[in-house]
Amino acid sequence: MTIEQIRAQIASGIWQGIAQSGVDLSTVPQEGQEKLVTAITNRVMVTMNQVLQESLQDEASDVTGESTPAQSHEDEKTGDEHAEKILWKARPFLSLNEEYILTNERIKIIHGLVSRRIENYELVRVQDIDFKQNVGERMLGIGDITISGHDQSDPIVILRNVHNPEGVYEIIRRAWMDARKRHGLQFREYM
Repeated sequence: MTIEQIRAQIASGIWQGIAQSGVDLSTVPQEGQEKLVTAITNRVMVTMNQVLQESLQDEASDVTGESTPAQSHEDEKTGDEHAEKILWKARPFLSLNEEYILTNERIKIIHGLVSRRIENYELVRVQDIDFKQNVGERMLGIGDITISGHDQSDPIVILRNVHNPEGVYEIIRRAWMDARKRHGLQFREYM
């Protein structure tokens, strides 16, 4: 289900709730009613996303045993500069079955809730990174990041409904440049 479909379903539920509540909104102009329902819909979506994020983080810390930020800091202290480090970790807005992890070496996309499928996209294979947002996504602070490159299995990867896509774009771009530098690769432009 797309974000717009979810938004429409929540807005429909809010309109039904208003109708069933018996509250008289006849003194409020139609435009005002629509603004109210839109604001409530957006707030409900953001709150749902926060609740889902918190519940997934709690489950992940109990089950996965993945390193915490404090453990990552300990790795830095020990001087293991070649260790793979998590730079960013998130999941798409309102998603339960997908997670994105950016390390200093790769982009890891995990699909599935019960069964799992993991895709890895090495940063040194990236050729271009872009992000886009439509009007609804801008209101929610989300967007899509498109990564294209020389990976034979998936030449294009799209990170969908990412929170703060411009900031994440910059994190990925810096990691990409650092990975290319570490591997002795440089950019060449052909004219």
